[in-house]
Parts: sequence; C-alpha cells; structure tokens
Amino acid sequence: MALHTWLLYLTAVIGLSLTPGPNGLLALTHGALYGHRKTLWTVAGGVIGFAVLMALSMFGIGALLKASANALILLKWLGGAYLVWLGIQLWRAPALHLSAPTPAAAKPGPTLLRQGLLSALSNPKVILFFGAFLPQFLDPRGDLLVQFALMVLTFALVEGLVEYLLARAAHRIRPWLARSGKGFNRCCGGLFALMGAALPMTR
Repeated sequence: MALHTWLLYLTAVIGLSLTPGPNGLLALTHGALYGHRKTLWTVAGGVIGFAVLMALSMFGIGALLKASANALILLKWLGGAYLVWLGIQLWRAPALHLSAPTPAAAKPGPTLLRQGLLSALSNPKVILFFGAFLPQFLDPRGDLLVQFALMVLTFALVEGLVEYLLARAAHRIRPWLARSGKGFNRCCGGLFALMGAALPMTR
C-alpha cells in the first residue's frame, strides 16, 4: 500500500471511528459507570470483534479478486453507493439522547470484554460495511495479505484510541451530544456521503 493511500485510509478511519456506533456508545456508557481504566476491557473486546469481522470481510474480498480481475472496480462503485446511502441515513437520524448514568457496582473485566466483543460481533451490517469500505484502498497489484494486515492494525489502533478517549470524557460528552447530536450526525453523514462519492474515483 502506497503511503498516500494509507494516509487517505487513516483519515477515513479516524472519521469513521468518531461516528456514533454501538461500541462507541458502550465505551461511553461504561466509562461513565466504571471509569476509563475498567473500560479498557470493553474497548479491547470491541477491537477484537472488529478485527474478526474485518478478517471475514477481507476473506470474501480476496476470494472475489482472485476470481475476477475486474471485481475490484465493481466493488469500488457498489461500495461507494452503499457509503452514500449510509451517509443519507445518518444525516436523517435523530440526535442521541443518553440519560445520566446511575452509579453501578463494578463488573469483572472479562464480563466487560465479553460485552464489547458481542456488541461488535452482533452487528452483521459491519461485515457489509467493511466489504464496501476496504476495497476503496486496495491495490490489486500489491500483496493483499500485507495490505489487509496494515488495514486491520490501523483500524484497531484508531478505534481503540477513540473508544478509550470517549470513556475518559464520558461525563463531558453526554451533555454535549444532547445539545449538538443532530448537527454531529449530519457532519458524520456528510462525511460518509463524501467518501462514497469520491473514493471510487481515486487511483
């Protein structure tokens, strides 16, 4: 993967990780309930789950590319259309309203890890999303395994860092989402739509 392609991928991943999602909200909630250190278990579970889903998605992409040399072009355009559709849905989504958390008894770390893992794995749309997103950055002439490994590592590090920061800032972010959640959704939705329109045309 060329450096400029990886930088474009990194920028997109940062934007995606900031978009509201089940694992981000779970990290936010657990951060408020149990503290940011304990929530590291939740974050680790989510990152592991996403890595598994990325691997499954990449297996399908790799098999398709081996079957057809023109498959990547088709994946790019279908994926771009899907990202635009997701952006429209997020733009129209209502603002998130998170109630103030009540004090909770501490849970063991493995329980939090399992919750983070299941939160990631229980969303089958994530596989479809990765199937639309990842081909935008692939170079079929390069080593697919190396590119896939770099993509997974980059995503895991960025997603883990964002979820941890959400957990640390839980008490400050919750009121902000109540005030500015609709505008935040539109910003993220616009980002999705822009990526979906622009990425298939990149080389």
